[in-house]
Amino acid sequence: MGQTLAEKIISEHAGRAVRAGEFVIASVDVCLVQDGTGPLAVRQLQEIELEKVAHPDKTVLFLDHAAPSPRKELSNDHMLMRRFGKKTGAVVSEVGEGVCHQVIVESYLAPGDVHTGADSHTCTGGALGAFATGMGSTDVAIAMALGRTWFRVPETFRIEVKGRFPEGVYPKDLILHLIGMIGADGATYKALEYHGETIDEMDISGRFTIANMAVEAGAKVGLFPSDDVTQDYLQRMGRGDAFRPMFADEDAEYERVIEIDASKLEPTVAFPHTVDNTRTMSQIREMDPVNIDQVYIGTCTNGRLEDLQTAAAILKGKHRDKDTRLLVAPASRKILKAALNDGTLQTLIDAGALVLPPGCGPCVGVHQGVLGDGEACLSTQNRNFLGRMGNPKGLIYLASPATAAATALTGRITDPREVK
Repeated sequence: MGQTLAEKIISEHAGRAVRAGEFVIASVDVCLVQDGTGPLAVRQLQEIELEKVAHPDKTVLFLDHAAPSPRKELSNDHMLMRRFGKKTGAVVSEVGEGVCHQVIVESYLAPGDVHTGADSHTCTGGALGAFATGMGSTDVAIAMALGRTWFRVPETFRIEVKGRFPEGVYPKDLILHLIGMIGADGATYKALEYHGETIDEMDISGRFTIANMAVEAGAKVGLFPSDDVTQDYLQRMGRGDAFRPMFADEDAEYERVIEIDASKLEPTVAFPHTVDNTRTMSQIREMDPVNIDQVYIGTCTNGRLEDLQTAAAILKGKHRDKDTRLLVAPASRKILKAALNDGTLQTLIDAGALVLPPGCGPCVGVHQGVLGDGEACLSTQNRNFLGRMGNPKGLIYLASPATAAATALTGRITDPREVK
């Protein structure tokens, strides 16, 4: 019997054929920590006198969540991580280089890799055909030091998507639809493996968005086959030699198959305070208007060039609502430069946007956009938990960049198909 993508990749790294449900020790290719989780990992290694890394050129310490640092305590944590990088040879991705998950796929990760990160959205890397998963700081610390870790091989859900997206519908709407369908715990410790004509034709940016949010359904990983789209992306990043095709076997065994017709989807919004609290625009139209104080376009979910271009196309020649703030943060320095060069940022600025430095920005509620009591933010991020943006009295709605741009123009949740 054939293997799923998760089984196939872990088998390579365990040195034997494995099946779902087994516990294995596997080698790890790429590790990351960020400035919220990295200090704990470093201190754990110091405490057990194991202050080393197995693969310095593939161990990356990111200063991205509080970047630039808003408090002296966080600045001291940045200093700790810089010192660890110098001592061990691990790579330090400095303030302004971008969000860990974006920089990792741009510069480090390859199809078939095993990638662990001390951040739940490490699963973003599954879009490249890598087994990329978030783990706790201590587990990732040991993987950094020893170059291996333990896994339970996950069972796999096959997500089969057919049809073309209607106007105004994007991959973010697809993943919100899926999470709304199966629930925030509907795929706990499963691998979500994506297939179908919609997936085959989807650009890499859309795949990153969907893989990024696998964990919002409880999944261990979100996996895409590596194909011509993957190869083209790696070539554009100057890493074409890192490509290799990765596919599940045709006779692989899946725990569940979920079929979705993309042509029937609508723009979708996740309402507070859970990602699976989703409503379509048809449902929202039947409600009283939902006023929005702040719109945020960016993050590891939707801060790529294509996302910014989508928003700019809607905002071009227009201006944000006078009572609605518009924040934009490119996910990496590469994306910032590209958006500068093609005029995307100029369009967004002319529309009234405030451009933040590449990084996580207000998504984690540390700085650069903390909500006031009772304020509502519509964001392109991946998580809308109570207090996520720095204030438990704030309200967070999740949507695509198109819906975010349309909402910024009207000051209320707005269907992007209605903005001309």
